[in-house]
Order: sequence, then C-alpha cells, then structure tokens
Amino acid sequence: MKRPPLPAWLRRTGIEVAGWILIVLGLAALVLPGPGLLALVAGLAVLSLRYRWANRFLRPVKARAFATARQGVKTWPRIGASVTGTLCIMAAGVAWGVWTRTPGWWPYSDALWLPGGWGTGISLIASGLLALGLIVYSCRKFRSGSNRSFGAEPDPR
Repeated sequence: MKRPPLPAWLRRTGIEVAGWILIVLGLAALVLPGPGLLALVAGLAVLSLRYRWANRFLRPVKARAFATARQGVKTWPRIGASVTGTLCIMAAGVAWGVWTRTPGWWPYSDALWLPGGWGTGISLIASGLLALGLIVYSCRKFRSGSNRSFGAEPDPR
C-alpha cells in the first residue's frame, strides 16, 4: 500500500527544524562531550536538501572527512590507537557515572568534582560507541574488497 507524499510545507519545515537542531547540538557538543563535528556535518547534510549554501559548505567538509577517515585506517597502528582512544573515552564515561566520591587531593568544592554524573557519562559512552561504529565503517569502506596488504596503493596497471 502506497502512502501519500508529505505536504511540501511539512517537508520544508521538517528539514529546517532537523537541520538547525543538529547544527545547534553540534556547536554545543564542540565544547561539551559529544560528537560535535559529526552533528554539524549531519545538520549541513539535512540543510543541503533545501539550501545551496549548505551544499557548498558540505562538499569540502565531506571530502576532507573521507580523506581523514581513509588516513585513519591506513595502518594497523592507527586503527589500534583509534580503538584504544575510543575505549579510554568510554571508560572515562563509566568512571564519570560511577565514581561520585570526591578524592582527598581535589582542592575545590565537592560540587565541582566530575559535574554531570551519569548524564555526562552516558554522553561519553555514546560518543565512544559512535566512534567505534565509524572506525568499523571506515575499515569496511576503505580497507575491504582486496587481498592487498593494508596501506598499500593498488597497482595502476
């Protein structure tokens, strides 16, 4: 059974709201724990469905993101460092939520020790899971489909 198409005003409004919310969340996540750049790119991608200026901004950002992802999974040490860093971020998220007792060496008020509690911890864990997903995606996209050694360029012949 085929659904009727969305009214044009509803589609336009949905694109506007979703795109700008992602951009605002991305800007906030640049200074707070979370995938800020990813949310900014997602916001630009949504807004590019409606605006040429967003598409112009998105193209070079997307090209640079793919080039960086390709470089990030070029060798096993890079993949290992990325996974290790991601696991450390996730461990910090768990510590943020679990370790609520202020240590004796902390010179400031107890209220300033790891502010945010589980809200911040879950944000760090979710960011780590997202990063692991992106590492797997990058490995599959840029490293799969050949028997060549990792990091080697294909034979141009």
